Amino acid sequence: MAEQTSLNDLQQHDDFIRRHLGPREDEIQAMLQELGLDSLDDLIEQAVPHKIQVDKPLAVDESRSEAETLAYLKSLANKNTVAKSYIGMGYYDTVTPTVILRNVLENPGWYTAYTPYQPEIAQGRLEAILNFQQMSLDLSGMELASASLLDEATAAAEAMALAKRSSKNKKCNLFFIDKNVFPQTIDVVKTRAEHYGWDIHVGDLAELDSLDVFGALLQYTDITGQIHDLQPIIENLHAKKAIACVAADIMSLVMLKSPGEMGADVVFGSAQRFGVPMGFGGPHAAYFATRDTFKRSIPGRIIGVSVDTRGNQAMRMAMQTREQHIRREKATSNICTAQVLLANIAGFYAVYHGKKGLTNIANRINRYASVVAEALKDAGMTLVNNSWFDTLTFIADDVDAIKLRAEQAQINLRYDGNKIGVSIDEAKTQADIEALIQVLTGETSNLNYLDGKAEGSIPSHLVRTSDFLTHPTFNDYYSETDMLRYLKRLENKDFSLAHGMIPLGSCTMKLNATSEMIPITWPEFAHIHPFAPEEQTTGYLEMIKELEADLVEITGYDFVSMQPNSGAQGEYAGLLAIKKYYESIGQSHRNICLIPSSAHGTNPASAQMAGMKVVVTKCDENGNVDVADLEAKASELKDNLAALMVTYPSTHGVYEEEIKQICEIIHDNGGQVYMDGANMNAQVGISKPGEIGSDVSHLNLHKTFAIPHGGGGPGMGPIGVKSHLAPFVSGHSVRKVHSVEAEQGAVSAAPYGSGMILPISWAYIKMLGRQGLRKSTEVALLNANYLKNKLAAHYPVLYTGRNDKVAHECIIDLRPIKAETGISEVDFAKRLMDYGFHAPTMSFPVAGTFMIEPTESESKYELDRFIEAMINIRQEVEKVRSGEWDAENNPLKNAPHTQADIRHWDKPYSIQDAVYPSQATMDGKFWPSVNRVDDVYGDRNLICSCPSIDSYHQD
Repeated sequence: MAEQTSLNDLQQHDDFIRRHLGPREDEIQAMLQELGLDSLDDLIEQAVPHKIQVDKPLAVDESRSEAETLAYLKSLANKNTVAKSYIGMGYYDTVTPTVILRNVLENPGWYTAYTPYQPEIAQGRLEAILNFQQMSLDLSGMELASASLLDEATAAAEAMALAKRSSKNKKCNLFFIDKNVFPQTIDVVKTRAEHYGWDIHVGDLAELDSLDVFGALLQYTDITGQIHDLQPIIENLHAKKAIACVAADIMSLVMLKSPGEMGADVVFGSAQRFGVPMGFGGPHAAYFATRDTFKRSIPGRIIGVSVDTRGNQAMRMAMQTREQHIRREKATSNICTAQVLLANIAGFYAVYHGKKGLTNIANRINRYASVVAEALKDAGMTLVNNSWFDTLTFIADDVDAIKLRAEQAQINLRYDGNKIGVSIDEAKTQADIEALIQVLTGETSNLNYLDGKAEGSIPSHLVRTSDFLTHPTFNDYYSETDMLRYLKRLENKDFSLAHGMIPLGSCTMKLNATSEMIPITWPEFAHIHPFAPEEQTTGYLEMIKELEADLVEITGYDFVSMQPNSGAQGEYAGLLAIKKYYESIGQSHRNICLIPSSAHGTNPASAQMAGMKVVVTKCDENGNVDVADLEAKASELKDNLAALMVTYPSTHGVYEEEIKQICEIIHDNGGQVYMDGANMNAQVGISKPGEIGSDVSHLNLHKTFAIPHGGGGPGMGPIGVKSHLAPFVSGHSVRKVHSVEAEQGAVSAAPYGSGMILPISWAYIKMLGRQGLRKSTEVALLNANYLKNKLAAHYPVLYTGRNDKVAHECIIDLRPIKAETGISEVDFAKRLMDYGFHAPTMSFPVAGTFMIEPTESESKYELDRFIEAMINIRQEVEKVRSGEWDAENNPLKNAPHTQADIRHWDKPYSIQDAVYPSQATMDGKFWPSVNRVDDVYGDRNLICSCPSIDSYHQD
C-alpha cells in the first residue's frame, strides 16, 4: 500500500523559495562538489569569518506562499482609504494611460533593465529618456535638461548647490526661499544648506530687494495657487549676480509662460502628474533643466546623442555619468541615479497625449478650478489668490463645518488655520467638482451657470504663447496600435533580466518576482497622497512597520528610517544622524570621515555633502582595509574623528577577517562606523552589520530586497541605526513620521520616501521567510564561488578571502590581456553582447577589471552559459595574440555586431564567428541595435534633445 502524503507535505510555503533560487537542488549539489564542499553550511563555514556569523536563525516569519502573501497584503491595503484628494502640494491624482501602465510600469522588459552604461543594448530606454529631456526643455523653456532627479524637493536642493557653484556673487553665503514654496521642499533645502554651511532666509518676495543672495528659490505657481510674474524678480536677482531657481508645476507650463522665457537659470519640478501614481510619495521623477552655460554643474545624468562606428545615430549617457566615482568628494552631487522608469512613463505620457491632448487636460483642470472659484465667490468666501492654474486658497468662515462635510464625503483638502486650499487634477470629473463645491459651500451648484460666469484666471501677459512638443515623436502616435508598437519597438532594443543574466558586481540584479510587483498598482497603494490623514493610511503604516521590524531583525540595528529614496540619500541621511548625534553630546567639532580607497564614489561625495572632511585610508595587496594605516590615521585624527565609511563584504567582494577590529579601532578613537549596505546580499541570515560593530547602514532595497532597478531608478535606501542614533534620523515638516520623536530635517520630499514600492521588499521577505532569506544568501555565495572557480583557470581572480573563497561577487583581472594584446575591458564588455549578455561591472573598483555578481536567482545553466562565453572570448584573444586575427580588425575590437553589419559584411572573419559565436546565440539571438557608440564624439558634440526625425531612419 502506497504511503499517504501528509497534508503538511502539500503546503506551498516553500514554493516561492524554490522559484526565487536559480539552481535546483541537484545542481546545488553538483556546484558544491565542484568546490569540494559537502553542503551550503560547509560553504558558509569556509567563506565567512566565524566571529561575525550569527548563532541563531532570523526571528522573522516562516515562508508564506505567494497566494497567502498577496491575500494578507490585500487585507492591509483594504485598511487604506482612497479618498478624493485635493491636497496638491506637488502630488496629484493622475490617469496613467493603460497602454503605458500595462506595457511599461507592469512590464519586466522595462522595469528589470539596468542603468544604460552599455548603450548599445539600451537604445530603447535611452530614446525614452531623451523624450523626457525634450519634454522638460520644451515646457520649461530652457536649453539643457537632465535624465531626472529623485523628487522635487531634492531637485530644489541640487538647484541651490548649482546656484552656489555658479553665482558670480562668490562671497555671499545667503540663499532666499519664497515663503510660499511647498513646505516639504523648504524642509529638504534647509537640511542641505545647514550641512553645507550656507544661510537660508525664508520670506516674502518683497524682501528680496533688500537682501544680498547667491540665489533664490521661487515656486511657480506658489502653494496658494498665485501666479507671479517672475521676470522682474529674476532681473533683480541677476542684477545681484544671483541665480534664479524656479520650481514649476509641469502641467501648468502647458498654459503658462515658461520660466525660461522669463530669464530663469534653473527650472525643475515633479513630473508625477504626467501619468505616475501618487503612491504615498513616490517614486516620482523630477525634471531638472538649466542653461547651457551651466552644463558642467548640472547634477545627475544626461542622455546625449552620438554616433556609432557606422556613423549612425546612437544615444548614450553623457558627461557626468560616473562623476561620483571619478571626482569623489569633489563631485557636484552624490546622486548617482535617476528615476528612469518613472521618467519614461512621464515622457510616454507626453508622447501619448501630445500637445493637443495635454492642452485639453490642462484647460479642463484650469476650467474646473475657475468654476470652483466662482462657487466660492457666490458663497461669499474670500479668495487669497487672484490668479491660478489649478489651485485655490480661500478664507473659510467655518473650517470645522467644512472639515466635517469633507470627512463624510471622503474628500481631502489642505488646511492652514482659517485658510483652505484646493488643487484640481486631471482625474476629477464633473460629478467630483459638484461634490467638492457641496463640501466647500454647503450648497448644490449649477456647473453650467458657474462656467458661464467664470473668467480667465491667468494674467494675459503670463499666458503661454510659445510652442512645445513639436518633435514628431510627440505627434505621430495617435492610435493605441501605434503607441503600443512604439513602446514595443523601444523595448526590443533593450537588454533586461527578461533576456538573460545581468552579472553586475555590487548591483545585485536578482529576480524581481511578479508577486512582489503586482501590489504596487493596486489603487489602495498607488492612489494615496503622502499627506493624506493618518487614519486613511492605516494599511500602509502597518505594512511599513512590519517591513521595518523585519529589517531591524535582519540587520541587527535598533531602528530603521524609511525616508531616504536612494542609496546615496541613505548614505547622506546616515552621516547626518552621526553629525547630529555629536552635536547633541557637545562634540560638533568632529568632522573627519575616513574612507578606504576602494569605496564607492558616492561615499566621499556624501561625506562632503554632510560637511565632513574626507581622509582616504589605504587598502593592502589583498584589497582589504590596511588595518595598520587605518589605526594610525584614526589615532592621529581621534580628536576630530567622526566616522569611518566601510563596505562589507568589501568592494572587492571579500569578507574581511578584521572587520570587528576595524569597528573597534574607530570606536576606541571616538568615531562612529557607517557600513555601506551595497553588499548586504552576502550578509542576510548569516551575519548582521549591527552586531559586527557598525552604528548605521543604508539598505539598498533595489539590490538586496528585490525592488527592480527600472533601467536606472527607482531605488530606496532606508537606514538602520543603533539606538543612540535613532533620535537623529530624518523627520518631516508636513507629516510626522511614526516613531520618530526628534525634529530633524527631511532628506526627501515624502515622509516615507518612495512608499509605493515598499510592498515589493515586504513581500520578498514574507515569501522567503527565515529559511529562504538565509538560503538566498548561501546560494548567492555558491553561484559566485562556482563562477570564480570555473573562470580562475582562464583569468586571474584579483582578490579572495579565507580558504580562497569570495563572497557574493568576484573580480577578474583583464589588465594583463590588455597589456599583451591591446584587447581591453571595453572590448570584452562589447563582445559579451554578441554572446547575449550584459557586461559585468567594468573598471570598478579597479580599473581594467570585471566585477561579476551572479546573484542567487541565476540557474546553473545560465552560469555555465556565461562561463562558456568568457572562456570562448579568452580563446578569441589567443587568436589575436597569435596573429590569426588582425590586431585591430577582429570580433572583439568590432563588437558588438548588428544586423547592419550582416547587410554590409566587410570583415576578415566569418559572420558566424561574429554574431553566432555559441549554440545559445543560434537558439535565440539578442541583437544590439547599434554598433559601438563613439563616446568622444558624443562629448565633443553634446546634443541632449531629440534629434531630427530623419536621423532615425538609418542603416
